Amino acid sequence: MSDVDRADALALRRQSLETSGWGNPVRWWQPRNACWWVFVLVLAYGLYQMLHILDTTVRAFGTALGLSALIFGAYGLLFWWFTTVIDRYSPQPVSLRVAAFAWGGVAATWVIAVSANDALRGLYLTLLGQQVADTWWAPLSAPFTEELGKGAGVLLLLFIAPTVVRTAYDGFVLGAFAGLGFQIFEDVLYALNSAQTQFGSDPVGNSLGTVGLRLASGFTSHILYSAVFGAGLIYLVGTRAQRRRVGLGLGLCATAMALHFLWDAVGALSGGNGPLSLVLIVVIAAVAIATVVGVFHLTVRDERRTMRAVMSPEVLDGTLSAEELDALSGGWRQRRRYRKDAAGRHDRRRRKHRLAAAHDLADEIAAADAQETDRVAFARAELARLDARLLVDARPGPDRTTPEHPTGER
Repeated sequence: MSDVDRADALALRRQSLETSGWGNPVRWWQPRNACWWVFVLVLAYGLYQMLHILDTTVRAFGTALGLSALIFGAYGLLFWWFTTVIDRYSPQPVSLRVAAFAWGGVAATWVIAVSANDALRGLYLTLLGQQVADTWWAPLSAPFTEELGKGAGVLLLLFIAPTVVRTAYDGFVLGAFAGLGFQIFEDVLYALNSAQTQFGSDPVGNSLGTVGLRLASGFTSHILYSAVFGAGLIYLVGTRAQRRRVGLGLGLCATAMALHFLWDAVGALSGGNGPLSLVLIVVIAAVAIATVVGVFHLTVRDERRTMRAVMSPEVLDGTLSAEELDALSGGWRQRRRYRKDAAGRHDRRRRKHRLAAAHDLADEIAAADAQETDRVAFARAELARLDARLLVDARPGPDRTTPEHPTGER
């Protein structure tokens, strides 16, 4: 390795971090930022609206509400974990994820969707009549009001944290968290409304029936739509790291709305035919999943390039191998190949832990703005220490000793 090669690699690392915004902090006190005020005030009003609506029913249906909230909470934790896992390259700060979730669950649900959907229902009743309005109200209102409401949160966060939210993949992830918040809080509201049917004679049974239905359909619902819509917004607006692509941005936003429309219109399109409804549900779900997977692969490319640029100097220095860099900056196929090439169980374990430690090192380098700090040095040393420790653990009986523990004791 020449000094020129290393200097070029370090320069590319600094440039990639500066462009992507990886490691930049979020400043949450911005009283001179109009977007910050809109975010805070709408969120506060949404919280007030939610508590006001729930207060009128929670005394009568508290058990149904509590059970629904617990089930949907566990469901939400599963999706939170999954969405966090896919954000593996230059992860968003936790505070931004929480903010997106809160906007989707509180502001978009209780301020925007509830008010706008009810207003449109009244308009459709006046213009189209009772029968048409009852059939088409949901597909002709929710795809527009709800996607715009959740997307507004992503757009506000872009202008609250412009040094952090830089790429379409950032919009994809924040949109997914906004959709998760919306879905959980909307599902709880649906369950609470179901508890009141049949004059409230079986609130728990009715609400649990709704819970089961919403759980079964949730994986192709708001999380998916909002992820696609959020990516489209970043393409539409453009940032320092993301070239503005108006056509692609509008196309993705329209696609999210179209998928939402089709899902809500299943009953209207099938005319109440059960088998046809089932076919439509399966087809629409398959198209929706294929769409979000395609958008994921489209937007994640820049994230992978950034990870490779940030960690390439570690390969030149011998901290990582080229194979590890490929797994670190690649997709699931590269990671699977890296694990399959292991020479036995202990080597597989070693590779797994080294990849996790390499991710930690990448985060520390980003947080330090590519400077050499004690935390970066510790994370780098942890890779070597972890490697040596796992190799020692792989030795049989008497050979499992280290200079620090000459008797093999821990």
